[in-house]
Amino acid sequence: MKSLSRIIMGLAVVAFTMTGCTHYNNSAGWITLIDGANGLENFNRIGDANWRAEGGAIVADKGKGGHLVSKNAYKDFELHIEFWADHTTNSGIFLRASNPKNVGAASAYEVNIFDQRPGQEYATGAIVNHAMVPVPIVHKAGGKWNKFEIYAQGSQLTVRLNGTVTVNIQNKLYASGPFSLQFGNRGKAPGGAIKFRKVEIRSL
Repeated sequence: MKSLSRIIMGLAVVAFTMTGCTHYNNSAGWITLIDGANGLENFNRIGDANWRAEGGAIVADKGKGGHLVSKNAYKDFELHIEFWADHTTNSGIFLRASNPKNVGAASAYEVNIFDQRPGQEYATGAIVNHAMVPVPIVHKAGGKWNKFEIYAQGSQLTVRLNGTVTVNIQNKLYASGPFSLQFGNRGKAPGGAIKFRKVEIRSL
C-alpha cells in the first residue's frame, strides 16, 4: 500500500509540474503552445493587435497589426499550426526572427497567410521574398480552418498547407530565433480576422 501511495503521489507531482504556461505533449517531444483558447501567456506581444481568447481559439481582428512572439528561440524544428482566416486576412507565421521586437519579412522567414496579396506569387503558402507559389494561386486559406506543417532544419525549409507542399527550398539567411503569429493590415485598414486554435512545436 505504501508503494502504491508513493506512485500516486509521484504522478500527482508530475501532473502538477506540467500545468504551467507550456503544455508538454508526451508524443515524440511535441510542445503545445496554443490549445484552443489557452496559451496567450506563452507569447510576447508586439504591436496593437487585439489578441484575445474567444470561441475556442486565440483571435485578433482589430488594430494596425501585431505579433505573438514565442518566448523561446528555435533553430531546427517542426511546427504545426491550425488556423482560420477570413478571405481578407493578412497574416503569417514568421520563422527564426532575428529581431523579436520588430518582426518582419526583412528579418525573418514569413510563411504567408494572405489570399488577396497584391503580389500573388508570395500569397498564402509562400515564403515572402524567398519561395514563390504558382499564379493564379491554388493554395487558399480564406473562410475555413487550415493546417500548416512547417519543417526547418539547417538551410532546408518546407511548408505544407492542408497536406500539400507549397514550397520547399534551401536558404541560409536566418539560422535561429523565435517564431511569431501575425495579425496584419492592408494599408490603412486591418485585414480580416485570424484565429489560431492549435500551435505545437518540437525541436529536431
